Amino acid sequence: MAQTIHAGAPVAIGNGTGRVVVAADAAGQPTSVSVVLSGDSLEGLPTGHDHQRLHEYVLPMPDSGPQTGYTHVGLDWMPQGHMPDGIYSVAHFDVHFYLVDEAERDGLTFAEAHRAHAHAAPAPELVPAGFVIPPDGAVERMGLHGLDPSGPEFRGEPFRHAFIYGYYGGRQVFLEPMVSLDFLRERGDVTLPVPQPAAFTEAGYYPTRYRIGYEPARDEYRISLAGLRQQPGVTAAR
Repeated sequence: MAQTIHAGAPVAIGNGTGRVVVAADAAGQPTSVSVVLSGDSLEGLPTGHDHQRLHEYVLPMPDSGPQTGYTHVGLDWMPQGHMPDGIYSVAHFDVHFYLVDEAERDGLTFAEAHRAHAHAAPAPELVPAGFVIPPDGAVERMGLHGLDPSGPEFRGEPFRHAFIYGYYGGRQVFLEPMVSLDFLRERGDVTLPVPQPAAFTEAGYYPTRYRIGYEPARDEYRISLAGLRQQPGVTAAR
């Protein structure tokens, strides 16, 4: 099937680069949106010895091609991992596909004056069945993190990859594949279904599956939202 590829500007990551790539079908409809990392990007990353737990790389969307509903990607390198301790406390990437622009994201705060609004529970239809939203998962400029407690990392297995939904003020604000550095370095390749809520805050193209893999012909790692389906948005409190 013929497809066109639209690539965002590359950003320096480690010894290499990362960029956002959107694939569209012959009718111009987006089929996937991916973060593509060059093979050398996993080398030369900041270490966990500089006392900085998060190193963010902001990847712009392509200037051309279909509008997907995602405004930018925040690729967060976590050399020491993050909470919950013993679950996600290994070196990994958090790949935030944001539904709000950077200016609005800068205003996502859990400071006291905004706490009640920020922690407002999303309507049940915005949360996949079985997901939980721990209050201690609140992160400035991101939101609350909704996760699946049935994942293998919560059953004693080492963390390798997972899928998160992000919320703020009762709205969905990001979708987030997570992947460990070890899984990428092993050049594993996995495609998994994305848990589906019954509704979405913003109109856009949402994944039915996600893929994390390595393409040897190009020496590239790819973290993709795939099987995109167009979804209407619902009215949400702002």
